[in-house]
Amino acid sequence: CSTQPSHIMRAALMRPVASYLPGHATLRFKKLLVVIKQTAYEEYSQLRLRGQAPKALRWKRLESRYKAHKQCVNDLIAALRRHNVEFSTVNRVELDRQHLRGVDLVVAVGGDGTVLSAAHFLDHGTIPMLGVNSDPSSPDELASSVTKQSDERRSHGALCMCTSLDMHDEISKVLYGGGVLSSRSRIQTIVKSTFSETRLVPALNDMLIANPSPAAVSRFRMGFISKMDTTDSGPLQDGNLNGGNESDEQQQLINPTYGTVTRFGGIPFGVHRSINVWSSGIWVSTSTGSSAAMVNAGGSIMDLNSPELQYLVREHMLEANSGMECKEAGQGLLSQEESLHLRWNSQKGTIFIDGSHMTHYLELGDEIKISNDAPPLQLFMRDYGKASTDPKMNPITGLSR
Repeated sequence: CSTQPSHIMRAALMRPVASYLPGHATLRFKKLLVVIKQTAYEEYSQLRLRGQAPKALRWKRLESRYKAHKQCVNDLIAALRRHNVEFSTVNRVELDRQHLRGVDLVVAVGGDGTVLSAAHFLDHGTIPMLGVNSDPSSPDELASSVTKQSDERRSHGALCMCTSLDMHDEISKVLYGGGVLSSRSRIQTIVKSTFSETRLVPALNDMLIANPSPAAVSRFRMGFISKMDTTDSGPLQDGNLNGGNESDEQQQLINPTYGTVTRFGGIPFGVHRSINVWSSGIWVSTSTGSSAAMVNAGGSIMDLNSPELQYLVREHMLEANSGMECKEAGQGLLSQEESLHLRWNSQKGTIFIDGSHMTHYLELGDEIKISNDAPPLQLFMRDYGKASTDPKMNPITGLSR
């Protein structure tokens, strides 16, 4: 369901079509790419043609959601044409980097999932994005949300600047130089396998690293890494730097055991404060994603302007005699200067990036470097400045930190 108050939605229905008209100002953006969600109705309709659709589907409800989404898309296209803006459209599942050529603004129409999927292609952080919730909940549905009578298949729209009810005004503001442009931190992940290193797409919300089976134990060694100050080009062997000629400071960091020294991109890193973990995996989130799965898993909601990352080991299996340091190591914040390091010790593993659609498979022995080094995403957001005077209130979810 949408997070907007009902009085805002009622007011949106009475607003004029557009506050900005062509010729009254100069367009800020000249070429747009409109990324359109593929609805559940469209997906299941394809399965029905092959005789594979589930029998329990509520087709009328799905069709209603599809028609609302389609109407929003048609209204948006009509509005862009009135503003004489050059644009192209692409289905979310067909989006490719070639579609971004010459584009200076991406408009994602659907919900949070469409925003997250489109953001994966904006890994350089140079093209801003605007999200439109194409099928928000009605005021009556919002009123019944306490008793869970609303349709939970609808997107919350937390990452969307506007909805189908007020997009004409809001998009007009952005096209002519207005709007609130927010810089959102993202998660940068590098996976080092035996013969290769893979830089994954940046995650805007969160990332889950776990065994592909939810019933299986996820085994990994977790620690923190920092660049090593090397003054000699000698090799790193058995956890020792320069054949044993390291300084006293380096000697304190390194001891002759596995995992004390590793390399990413040819750069040596020292691993410290590492522990072996048996669990159901680990969550890592940005401040943007802290109000989603992270807080429901037992984490905390962060200040949206925080560049830090939050990590949380799921169902951490601890021995009865585990020390307090080991118990506290399973949850915390990762500063801008730190990187989290995992050595995967299970036969199989999966990294889920911003949900289940984007994944990367792990094998025994893979190493993972996690940091906030990814270029921030430039995301237009609704102006919540006047909505609440409580500094501890998260404007996206309405939850207190």
